[in-house]
Amino acid sequence: MLKLNVPGYKTLSLSFLVLDYNGTIACDGHLIPGINDLLIELSQHLAIHILTADTFGGVKEELKNIPCEIVVIAKEDQAQAKADYVRKLDAKKTVCIGNGRNDILMLKKAALGIALIQTEGCAGEALLAADVVTQNIQDALNLLRHPLRLSATLRS
Repeated sequence: MLKLNVPGYKTLSLSFLVLDYNGTIACDGHLIPGINDLLIELSQHLAIHILTADTFGGVKEELKNIPCEIVVIAKEDQAQAKADYVRKLDAKKTVCIGNGRNDILMLKKAALGIALIQTEGCAGEALLAADVVTQNIQDALNLLRHPLRLSATLRS
């Protein structure tokens, strides 16, 4: 669990990390270099859940060394499926990271939503739905590794 009291904002008690796959931790179906080690480290503090339609068919192989729950969702109505999954976990204890239009609802629902802008870009509505925006997945995951950075960003 990660716990952080953000002055003038709220206290975050996070138990779950929910990640979109393509565009977030992977590009063209392949895990972004360096993400493996960051996720393994974070798995000691957060239960990691990867939500994907598995467009390229290789998500299980790509994530075989990472302690995480891989959830393959239908290609239709992905936004609602992701939001429902976060609600079932416990949205108040969940941080979500994504970049697409199909991530908007989960970013809004989560205790902490992080949008990122990488090779695939980011849907404008996802930026507006997030609490924090980073340039890449490494920066987003490092916010969780060094939570005082989140406090500096979110405090009022």
